[in-house]
Amino acid sequence: MKTYRQELWMHVPSRRGFVNITHQVEDAVRSSGVQDGLVLVNAMHITASVFINDDEPGLHQDYEQWLEQLAPHEPVSRYRHNRTGEDNGDAHLKRQIMGREVVVAITDGRLDLGPWEQIFYGEFDGRRRKRVLIKILGV
Repeated sequence: MKTYRQELWMHVPSRRGFVNITHQVEDAVRSSGVQDGLVLVNAMHITASVFINDDEPGLHQDYEQWLEQLAPHEPVSRYRHNRTGEDNGDAHLKRQIMGREVVVAITDGRLDLGPWEQIFYGEFDGRRRKRVLIKILGV
C-alpha cells in the first residue's frame, strides 16, 4: 500500500469565501501514483471546512446567506466564545455545519466524483494563512 501526504496553503483575503480545490486534489492523486484507493481532504483549522458540491455561483451565494442566517456574525456579543477576545464564534458554528473533511474514492488513478461534484475549501474566518491536508492511501 502507498501513502502520500500533501498540504495546501490557503489565504482567503475576506472573512468568508469558497475556493474550488478539485484540481489541486487531482494533481496530488496523480503525484501519489495511487490507482485504487481513497483520498482524505480536510481543513486543518477549526474555522474552515472542506465539502463537496456544485461549482455554481448562485449556490455559493445561497450557502453564504443560509449560513449567515443560522450563525450570524453580528452582534459578536451573542457568542460566549467571543468573550475570550475573539470575534469568530460564528465561524466555529459555520464550520461545524459544513464539515471538516471529505473522503473520495480513487479509481484508475482518478477522483471518482459524481456529475457536477467538486471539492471546496470553505473559509469562515479568513484573512490569514491556513492549511488543508490531502492524505492518499491505496495501491
